[in-house]
Amino acid sequence: MNKVILTIVALGAVGVSQVANASQICASEGPVPDTTPSDQFVVNADGTVCDKQTNLMWQRCTFGQVYNSESSSCDNVAQELSWQQALQTASAQEFAGYSDWHLPNVKELASIVEHRCVKPSINETIFLETLEKNYWSSTTVEGTPANAWLFSFGDGKVSNVFNKSAQAYVRLARYAFCE
Repeated sequence: MNKVILTIVALGAVGVSQVANASQICASEGPVPDTTPSDQFVVNADGTVCDKQTNLMWQRCTFGQVYNSESSSCDNVAQELSWQQALQTASAQEFAGYSDWHLPNVKELASIVEHRCVKPSINETIFLETLEKNYWSSTTVEGTPANAWLFSFGDGKVSNVFNKSAQAYVRLARYAFCE
């Protein structure tokens, strides 16, 4: 019981903000720093962003969606894929003039989690219309080759392990030099 009360008191001390007409919930700035501040990214007009800290270029929209530059939004419906389909899709993907996209490993995917926010746990200014769902990483679970690690962008946790035949969402990345 004490742990529950302490948690509630701690959240009250930090403060929580919620954007109107959106479900994302973020701790107030100050005691909890941004882990993916917008100035860390170069936003490109072609539907990509480049992370200056990791030198990874990301697609702004979830796979299956199409970036709409006129409205700065994602059109169409995000697609769920099996792990093998995600790997194949990444290697065949041509987007924004690049053909070297890959399914990010668990550490690369972790680099875009915004730990200050949940529902979704991502910088929504940079990564548009991210679902509060599981996203595949390319990382196989050690000792269990039939399973892979996923990130839940609902809560930002990597604790999800799924069989590779399960369906999850995909956000693709590529290595780049971000200026």
